[in-house]
Amino acid sequence: MVSSRKLSNEEVEALIEGLSNSSGAADGVFMDGDTSGVRPFTFGSDDLSLLGDYYALRMINERFSRFARSVFLPMLRVQPRISSFPPEVKTFDEYSAASENFVSLTNSRMEELRGNQLLVLPPNFISLLTNSYYGGTAVRPLKRVQGEFTATEQRVIEIVTSGLNEALQMAWRDLTPVTFSIQGREENMQFASFVDGSETVIICSFVVQLPKTEPATFDIIYPLQTLKPIASQLRSRVQSDYIDDDLSWRQRLERAILNIPLTLTGRLSEPTTALHNLIHLQSGDSFPMQLHEGVQVLVEGRLMFSAEMGQVGPQAALHLTRRIQETED
Repeated sequence: MVSSRKLSNEEVEALIEGLSNSSGAADGVFMDGDTSGVRPFTFGSDDLSLLGDYYALRMINERFSRFARSVFLPMLRVQPRISSFPPEVKTFDEYSAASENFVSLTNSRMEELRGNQLLVLPPNFISLLTNSYYGGTAVRPLKRVQGEFTATEQRVIEIVTSGLNEALQMAWRDLTPVTFSIQGREENMQFASFVDGSETVIICSFVVQLPKTEPATFDIIYPLQTLKPIASQLRSRVQSDYIDDDLSWRQRLERAILNIPLTLTGRLSEPTTALHNLIHLQSGDSFPMQLHEGVQVLVEGRLMFSAEMGQVGPQAALHLTRRIQETED
């Protein structure tokens, strides 16, 4: 059994004196201005070290950026450039304090992960989308009353959020299948029934760049508790076995393939002769040749077409007459 006793008066006085001396020493450090050992730190800001760098989440955001172009293209009538920022970790209170109160908030359920996700769209971006969608220009937003969205803007919000949720599902499918179903919408950050203010969230920010106008941004927010069950997968750097069905990527690949230079050869004949005849050949000698019926056209050494000799202007030319099947080699 551990015994306990009270401190004597002398011991208490010695303890107080020691605390006073250490306090004075500490005060002296700051009074002298020596802050070389002090380093500023912002809790939660841009720091994913507690749970890894979420490499897979960064890849998901990049894929989502590509898929999201098809959502905005019909509205803006121009191909937007969408980029993703590195994820940030903050409390929801910190995020709310740094955001406007009047925004579009769409709360969606992530069924498979048993959690929610929040899509935050700024009002100026919604106004710009609405103006362009209904026939205006995608350069400047509409003028409207601050603090509420019009009926047309609410319709645009529905179209955009549904499209972005579909893009998110495609972006997530390689890591884990996730279904996003809209639970509700709000127009004021103070009334967002998403998570408790002290709860940690992961903010994924995106920027939409358009010609002749200011860039627009929007955010997708995940509660940290929602993503914790798949934290190991989010830290994984294993590439997906799926090929992204990205139309623009496929078009660039197609253009690159179609621009590969190929060598075409017109073969008139393939005569044979003895070696001693080649040794004694001299300038002015004639070499007998038996021409094929037409000219054989080879692509990179492979027989592909039959053609006829001709002329286009001052240059000789080949007129293709038929394609030769592989079995005819």
